[in-house]
Amino acid sequence: MTLFPHTSQAAPRRHGLGLWAVAFAFLTVLAFSTVPTPLYAIYQARDGFSTFVITVIFAAYAVGVILALFFAGHLSDQLGRRRALVPALLLAVVSAVVFLVSRDLVGLLIGRVLSGLSVGIVTATATAYLAELHLGERPGASPRRAQVLATSANLGGLGLGPIAAGMLAEWVGAPLTVSYAIFGGLLVVAIVLVALAPETVTRPATRPPYRPQRVAVPAHARGTFFAAAAAAFVSFAAFGLFTSLAPSFMAGTLGHHSHALAGVPAVTGFGAAIVAQIAAGSWDVRRLAGTGTAALSAGLALLVTALWAPSLALFLIGGVITGAGAGLLFKGGIVRASVLAAASENRAEVLAGFFLAGYLGLSVPVLGLGIATQFVEPKVALLAFAALLLTGAIASSWPRHAARAVAPQAA
Repeated sequence: MTLFPHTSQAAPRRHGLGLWAVAFAFLTVLAFSTVPTPLYAIYQARDGFSTFVITVIFAAYAVGVILALFFAGHLSDQLGRRRALVPALLLAVVSAVVFLVSRDLVGLLIGRVLSGLSVGIVTATATAYLAELHLGERPGASPRRAQVLATSANLGGLGLGPIAAGMLAEWVGAPLTVSYAIFGGLLVVAIVLVALAPETVTRPATRPPYRPQRVAVPAHARGTFFAAAAAAFVSFAAFGLFTSLAPSFMAGTLGHHSHALAGVPAVTGFGAAIVAQIAAGSWDVRRLAGTGTAALSAGLALLVTALWAPSLALFLIGGVITGAGAGLLFKGGIVRASVLAAASENRAEVLAGFFLAGYLGLSVPVLGLGIATQFVEPKVALLAFAALLLTGAIASSWPRHAARAVAPQAA
């Protein structure tokens, strides 16, 4: 893989414009992926879905992401970033069309799988693409700007989708049509913008044989990668709570049924994650992991308490603190993964492995939480979920020598 082909002919300004085009596409795809969050209550009321069915629909999305990361998330290292990103965006447009024309359970499952496949390709590809476009615009500059853009687009998109769809569902007619139509249009715009961005990877003369994703990490760095993967698993599990069952908890346990309000936990949780990451500045990963674990512990305690002693205010405050903690853990993880990726020729492959761990966290614990709610009260199920996340958060701060090893690059 060769980065920055024909650099002498490609002006830094074009790389800068491409940087913002890819960031917009990244944000739009992730926002579209969470559009159904506040709409699940409408589907439930219309079709009588149980909480478990909602969890299955959400898990279908996560399965799509995991499949894409495993089978295609790393292919941009050989095909090129733009050549992989544009088809992934087209896949998201197809998902939007499915949501518009097929509104039964089968249609929801297919639409969510397609959306997940798109996100799985976009996440690793766009993260690597942003890093390379940033270096093309500002050779030799710190990678921090690209890291902030990647995490902001990722988490900001996940938070933007529910609040936008929730407000449209509350105040605009045809809530199961308008949101998908609007985001489908934005995705088309993103395709045009990315198609104009410069390519940063030259395809090898001889294409290597295809193989599924593997985690290409040297033996001496596996401890660092384990810590990064644990951080991704835990932070995405917390984010999965915001985008799957939080609206059901608010309606069923707390008695609040507003569609606009259903999107609030996601936007405040992801917003808190972004603010926490920006406020952390150049903290080293050891401090990010420690502070993130402490905040996550406090936030989860408030969320559990809010269900045992029903309180909407406590639930929302707990979501904000949980989001901040998860955001710090995610930042520590992505810094570690980015350092490993920068030292590898297979940058997207390393990042795909990192996000694979994250989306396993997004799906498996949340699916378990949904199953648990069929047998025990939601407050008991959430207590077990919180215990699992705290165990993973502690694992993300190990090994300490890994944190010290990448501390200088976090600045």
